[in-house]
Amino acid sequence: MKTLVLNSKQIEQKINRIAYEIYENNHDEKEIIVAGISDNGFVFAKRLADVVQKISPLKAKLIEIKINKENPLATEIKIILSDKELKNKVIILVDDVLNSGKTLIFGAKPFLIAPVKRLTTVVLVDRGHNRYPIKADFVGLSLSTTLQEHITVDLKKGKEAVYLS
Repeated sequence: MKTLVLNSKQIEQKINRIAYEIYENNHDEKEIIVAGISDNGFVFAKRLADVVQKISPLKAKLIEIKINKENPLATEIKIILSDKELKNKVIILVDDVLNSGKTLIFGAKPFLIAPVKRLTTVVLVDRGHNRYPIKADFVGLSLSTTLQEHITVDLKKGKEAVYLS
C-alpha cells in the first residue's frame, strides 16, 4: 500500500523554501555549483537551481554526479568540473532521499579532494537512518520510517509526489 506523503504543490513549496535558504546562506557569493546525484537528485537539483536563479542574483551552475547507488566503489565517481573550476566555490550537493547516508557521502567524495570553499547538502526527504557521518543541511521533510518502509520520489512534471510504502 502506498501512502502519499507530499503532493506536487507541497514539493514545490519545499523547493522554494530550500532555494531561499540556499540564497540566505550564500548571498555574498556570485556563483554556486548545484551538484545533483543521478537521477532524481539531479532533477531535484535542477529545480532548485532554477528557483535560486529566479529569486536571487546568484548564478547557479548545475552539474550531475553519476554514481552506482548500490555499489559506489564499483565505478569511479566523476564530475565534469576540474579542481581549478571548483577552487573557492560553494558546492550544494543534492539528492532526493537521505536513507543511510551512503549515496550522499560518496557523492561528496569528489569535492573532498578539491579546494572548495564550502560543501552543503540538500535532500527532499530525510529518513533519519544514518549509518555514515553525513547529514543534510537543508531538508524538505524529515520523516521517521522503519527500515522496512520505502520512500518513492516521482519528480516527473505533472506527476510529482513522494510516497511511503
